[in-house]
Amino acid sequence: MKLLWPDLSSWSIPRTAWIQVEVTTRCNAACIYCPRTAYRDAWHDRSLSPATFRRLLPALKKTRLVHLQGWGEPFLHPNFFTLTALAKEAGCRVSTTTNGMLLNAEKLRQVVESGLDLIAFSLAGLEELNDRARPGTSFRQVLAAIQTLNRLKAAAGSATPQIHIAYLLLKSGLPDLKRLPQLLEGLGVQQAVISTLDFVPTRELAGESFTAGDPAAHAELQARLVEMASAAGSVGVPVHYSLKSPGVRGLLCPENPQGGLCVAADGTVSPCVFTNLPVSRATYVGLAGEQPYQPLVFGNLLEQDLGAIWRRPGYVNFRRTFFTGCLATPCRHCLKL
Repeated sequence: MKLLWPDLSSWSIPRTAWIQVEVTTRCNAACIYCPRTAYRDAWHDRSLSPATFRRLLPALKKTRLVHLQGWGEPFLHPNFFTLTALAKEAGCRVSTTTNGMLLNAEKLRQVVESGLDLIAFSLAGLEELNDRARPGTSFRQVLAAIQTLNRLKAAAGSATPQIHIAYLLLKSGLPDLKRLPQLLEGLGVQQAVISTLDFVPTRELAGESFTAGDPAAHAELQARLVEMASAAGSVGVPVHYSLKSPGVRGLLCPENPQGGLCVAADGTVSPCVFTNLPVSRATYVGLAGEQPYQPLVFGNLLEQDLGAIWRRPGYVNFRRTFFTGCLATPCRHCLKL
């Protein structure tokens, strides 16, 4: 009698909470705070090949969420909906973040039909402030895309994709914050996530980050966020934000690199999107001031499967640093902590 041995190949694949996949580093916008704009002379435009994405499929079967977006506009990828279909077939939830400028009615119809679970629209202020901070985008066009998407979902009888707002709060946009609940009311948005400028690519942008603020400024910001979140909640839109106290070092990273990972458009694997910018040279402003940018990469899917990369001693030791406190260099200087 032939003995049937269990298939052990999947045992080596990590079970993750999330995998972020950078489908492209190309973009049709030039947001003033984005590394792609700040480092444009040293930036590498690249797009993920479907063949490389297929190497991820065994891992996608063991993750809860795959987020199809990195340092670029995902809908510039000609095979975006093919990648979405492959991820859905793997059985995980699929999300993306977009500037919304390529989403005409036909593209939005494809979004609904694709089964995409969540789509977040990026903003960095309201009306003129957003358009100044995000050249190449239009606040009004984003709102129109959200309204069209809601109509198409209703016509198809579909509850997905959920619609979120990814709102970057710059210091110059603080006065606009109190008007955000008014915008969200009746827009058909399920959630808004507020973030601050945690990666500062140039000295000129340091003034837009709240992280270096004094305790009084931090207390004022906290009070404004609480007030705004309460007002948004009263109109049925939950608002989430993570605000670190100035001068207090944390070990729990909101990116959760112990439970997830990022795959760049060239197949390289890193702990988070901030540790693998597609640049040949750059400096940035961290906790210790301006310093050279150094990527933190642990392997490439074109050379090894994800399970082997995840188990590399260097990667294992990196994840342990969040328990020992001896953080890797990029994390020691990261404003998120």
